[in-house]
Amino acid sequence: MSKKAVSCPVETTLHIIGGRWKPLILNHLLEGMKRFGELHRLLRGVSHRTLAQQLRQLEAEGIVRRKVYQQIPPKVEYSLTSLGLSLRPILLAMHEWGEVYARKTVKFNEVSLSKSYRSS
Repeated sequence: MSKKAVSCPVETTLHIIGGRWKPLILNHLLEGMKRFGELHRLLRGVSHRTLAQQLRQLEAEGIVRRKVYQQIPPKVEYSLTSLGLSLRPILLAMHEWGEVYARKTVKFNEVSLSKSYRSS
């Protein structure tokens, strides 16, 4: 069975940065280089296995750079490539949209709740 062909640039973008953890990983890497442990602490709730898998996928797509230092204990640093840095405006737009949506949703929910209490 072959993979479905991507038919839209938005679909391509979602394929690369979509999912529960990738946008959050990228958001933290926009701040600068991070070690695995730092990312794991920042991303509360992600397992070590999932974080490693997501970072490997982003590395394979050319979005994240993984630098390994040959020392004991092993030291690995993650940073964004120039291609990864080009995602900054997309991630910032997602952040801004999320803030606006959250504000509107809260206002909508407050109005809905106040109407439901008045009709009771």
